Amino acid sequence: MLKKEHPEKLKDPSIRRLLSKLHTTEDILKFNDKLFTQSREKQQNNQKLKTYDKQTMLKLLQYQDKHGFSTSYMSKKYKISRTTITKWRKTFEEEIQSV
Repeated sequence: MLKKEHPEKLKDPSIRRLLSKLHTTEDILKFNDKLFTQSREKQQNNQKLKTYDKQTMLKLLQYQDKHGFSTSYMSKKYKISRTTITKWRKTFEEEIQSV
């Protein structure tokens, strides 16, 4: 996407350094937020298409448990539906307890 739409950004050494550190979905989402400003409409459309890897899901659930945040709070903060967070919790219940 960068090569196609914004080739000039690839010349920036700081962006190249950040690109080399992208390993999880969370890293990619943070990078995208730093690099591009999005309209509210586009942000809502993109939200529907987001997918998360298992590592990121577990990290968010562990963060929620560690700080005692409610599902509603996490849903608003990370723009993920409450239903999705609850589904993750049920799916990874055993793995969360073992950590």
